[in-house]
Amino acid sequence: MIEMNVAGIALDAVTRSPIVLLQDSSERRALPIFIGQDQAKSIIEALENQTPIRPLTHDLIVNLLQAWGIELDRIIIHSLQDKTFYSVLCLHQGKTKKEIDCRPSDAISIALRTGSPIWVMEEVIANASIPINRDADEEERRAFREFIENLCPEDLIRRRGEVPEDNNEH
Repeated sequence: MIEMNVAGIALDAVTRSPIVLLQDSSERRALPIFIGQDQAKSIIEALENQTPIRPLTHDLIVNLLQAWGIELDRIIIHSLQDKTFYSVLCLHQGKTKKEIDCRPSDAISIALRTGSPIWVMEEVIANASIPINRDADEEERRAFREFIENLCPEDLIRRRGEVPEDNNEH
């Protein structure tokens, strides 16, 4: 799993639908998730630390968790099926742990309000993320190709300590 942060809300250029953008800590990959207008508004309010006069749905959920002594450990976006993302809220109360199915947009909104981490399974990132730092990606590929081109079997054996530097038999 990879921890992600909310980079912000964007609008799809064609449909004008809101998209929440999650970004890894290296700022190399972004995971765009299409969400509804209400969820986008809720996420923006959480990002901007806005508190409504009366609790809205996500605020109400956080209030219920706090009232019952339930903590949100993290959310996990665990799969992508037919263009739909799936996530869970990972909760605990004392020693009792539960995972509750939740739409990613709602899970993200609740996580932001509670300061809980957002985790995404590697396979979801591999299937749905977009590169956002192509120069760094290309530099990494170039460095790896250069490493492979200059690598010889003796180097690998020497690094494992199986063959001494001076390979002369006595």
